[in-house]
Amino acid sequence: MRILHTSDWHLGRSFHREGMLTHQAAFVDHLLEVVATERVDLVVVAGDVYDRALPPVDAVRLADETLVRLAASRAAVVVTSGNHDSAQRLGFSSRLIDAAGVHLRTDVGGVGTPVVLHDAHGPVAVHGLPYLDPHAVADPWALPRRSHEAALSEAMTRVRRDLAARPGTRSVVLAHAFVAGAQPSDSERDISVGGVARVPTSVFDGVDYVALGHLHGPHVLADHVRYSGSPLAYSFSEAGHRKGSWLVDLDAAGAAHATWVEAPVPRPLARLRGTLDDLLADPAHAPAEDAWVEVTLTDARRPAQAMDRLRRRFPHTLLLGFDTGRPVVGAAPAMASRGRRDHDVAREFVTELRGSAPTGAEGALLDLAVDACCGLDAADGERPDTLVATG
Repeated sequence: MRILHTSDWHLGRSFHREGMLTHQAAFVDHLLEVVATERVDLVVVAGDVYDRALPPVDAVRLADETLVRLAASRAAVVVTSGNHDSAQRLGFSSRLIDAAGVHLRTDVGGVGTPVVLHDAHGPVAVHGLPYLDPHAVADPWALPRRSHEAALSEAMTRVRRDLAARPGTRSVVLAHAFVAGAQPSDSERDISVGGVARVPTSVFDGVDYVALGHLHGPHVLADHVRYSGSPLAYSFSEAGHRKGSWLVDLDAAGAAHATWVEAPVPRPLARLRGTLDDLLADPAHAPAEDAWVEVTLTDARRPAQAMDRLRRRFPHTLLLGFDTGRPVVGAAPAMASRGRRDHDVAREFVTELRGSAPTGAEGALLDLAVDACCGLDAADGERPDTLVATG
C-alpha cells in the first residue's frame, strides 16, 4: 500500500500578517498531483488541518474543496484533529463523509476502531488518533496521571487490543503529539502538561507505520516513526526546514519504505544580521531580495528609517530587530536619578540607550514630553511635590 503522509496544514494561518491561503491552495494542488502521479492509495493527515478552532470562512472553503478533490481521487483519506482544531467542527458529518472514502477521526470515543483498507497483500488497519488532551480524557479513561504519555499509552492499549483481534493485519497509526527525539520550532503551540510535553517513541511499539503531526519540521525517529512537518513555513525559526510529505510504501510484511517528496516553496525565508550599510551593499545577500526576510541590525546607533531603507533592497522584509549591545528599552538605567531633574534623566537615558546625546531638536522634544507627562509647575519648571523620578 502506498501512503502519502502529511500534517499541520494550518489553513487560515498568516505569516507575520502576510496571508497564506493562496500558498496553501498551491500546496493542495501539489498534493493532488502527487496522489495521481505516484498512484497513492492512502492519504493521511495527522492533525492541525486548521490554525484555530474557529477558522475563517476562506479556510473552511479551502478545506471543503480539498476533501472533495481527495474524495474524487484514487486515494482513501484519513484525517485526524490536532491541538489547533476544534474536534467537533472538523468532525462534523464525519459518518456521512465516510461513505465518500474520507474518514475524519476527531472523537476520542472512536479510539481503537480503525479504518480497514485492503490491497493485494491483505488488510491494513488505519488507527487515527485525534489530539488527546490529558485533562479531557483523564477522568473518562481513568488515567493514572494527567500526562500526554498516559493518554497516548491508553490510546495505544486500545489500538493493540484491536490489532490482536486481527492477526496478520498490517497497521498504521496517526498521532498528534510531541515525541521525544524531535526538535520543535517557534511556531508550534505549547501542549505541555505539568511542564512535560514529550512522550517516548516506545509508546508506539508494535505498529508498522506511525504518521506523526504537531512539529513543523520533518523528523525520522525510526524507519517507521516519522513527522512530515508542515507543508509551509510559519515562523522564521523554520528557515532551515525542508517542506514536503513522506511517500511510504508498506510492503506485504508491514515494512515501511519512505521517500521524501518536496513541496513547492512559494517564497523562501532569509535571516540576515549585520550593520545596515553592509546588508544593503553586500552582493552575497542577493538571494534574499525575493525572500521573506528577518533582519537583526548590529549598528552601534539605530539607523534612521531602517525598515524603509531595507525594503528598498529586500521588499519582503517582515521583521526588524536590533542587537547593539546597549540596554533595552525598559531596563533600569545605570545612572542614579535621585535629586536630579527629570529632563536630565530623560536625556541621559537616551544617551545611554543609543550611545550618543540627543540633538538640539530631540532634546527640546524630550523636554516637552517630560513636561506633558509629569505635570511640572509652569512657573519654575519643578513639580510642586518635588518628587524625583527613579527611572
